[in-house]
Amino acid sequence: MRTSTLSKNWRFKWTMLTQLIFDENFFIYLSDTNDEKNYGRIISMFLLHLKGDITKFVLYIGGSCYSVLAEDISLWILFLSKKGVKDLTLDKRHSLPLKLSTHLFSCLELKHLKLVSGRFDPPTSFHGFPNLLSLELCSVYFESGKFGEFFTRCPELEILNMGCPFTGGRRFPEGKVKLVEIAKLANLKILSLSLCNLENTINTSIIFQLVGFLPKLQELHLDFRKCKFTVEDGAKKCLPTTLPRLKALKLSTIDLGDNWMSSCTFEMVRSFSDLHTLEITSNLDAVPIPTTCFLEIDYDTMGMLQLRSIVFTYCKGSENEIRLIKYLLACSPFLKEIVIRPYTRLSVAEKYIFSRKLLKLYRASSVVDIELS
Repeated sequence: MRTSTLSKNWRFKWTMLTQLIFDENFFIYLSDTNDEKNYGRIISMFLLHLKGDITKFVLYIGGSCYSVLAEDISLWILFLSKKGVKDLTLDKRHSLPLKLSTHLFSCLELKHLKLVSGRFDPPTSFHGFPNLLSLELCSVYFESGKFGEFFTRCPELEILNMGCPFTGGRRFPEGKVKLVEIAKLANLKILSLSLCNLENTINTSIIFQLVGFLPKLQELHLDFRKCKFTVEDGAKKCLPTTLPRLKALKLSTIDLGDNWMSSCTFEMVRSFSDLHTLEITSNLDAVPIPTTCFLEIDYDTMGMLQLRSIVFTYCKGSENEIRLIKYLLACSPFLKEIVIRPYTRLSVAEKYIFSRKLLKLYRASSVVDIELS
């Protein structure tokens, strides 16, 4: 009898839920129970029975979600816009991009928005998301091509992520972004950017100009995939006098065998002397350069760093990589760990030679361990 009473009290508690997470795990569960054909109906049922506000909504649409129609999603977004949704994720993978409903631009209370594989065009009446703090876009196509205008209308934006894991690789929003558009995001603290999506020609000065516009920036992730890095005249190199105090720097798909990219890496590490974490992932498709061509480094101009953790992925043991690691070890007295993951196609002999070179390097930190995994 007592159990029955308790059940009555709790029977409809679920109708007061404020967060609905229909993620990939939920879809896999339905697939395992042969119930994936009811995916859309289940979501509609939940939405119609909830009584209060819905603050968070996550929707995963896999390639086999045939029961979910664009019309359904449009109605769900319209419903959510009237329920005060603040955190919205629409994740459509392994199929055609989702045509996003204009109802999305009525969700003016949004603080967090993540879109994966979609296409849309903001209406002329849209003046931005006034409360948006984080924006993540993966393989999103803007029909108007005015991609930069979209996020510059979000004055409170603190996190902008224009690159995320997607079908085994990395894709980015379609359309070019102007440097001046990102410069308007004065409150930005975390930026993840594919450099090939910048409208500007890419060189060291452009990267520093970009960062110099963002005084509150704490974490920076730059992806060099398909980036055409240009040769820069040292006399014309223009670096800002004031830079944000970055704490984390991540460089992906970068070719350290290229002297200009390698020089840019040295320049960033040296200039962002407050860094605590550094991650560098090499470009697997880079063409090896002759061993006689390597970057000349003046170690006397290098100051001390605050690094605590360093991770290198796909190291090939090139001369430029060795020189960079040598500098990091010699100038990082507070370093606790450095993890080096060699390129998987290196032979046993090449890995042995690489490890021997690493063990001979001077370490400013007495506690740092070199993990070669």
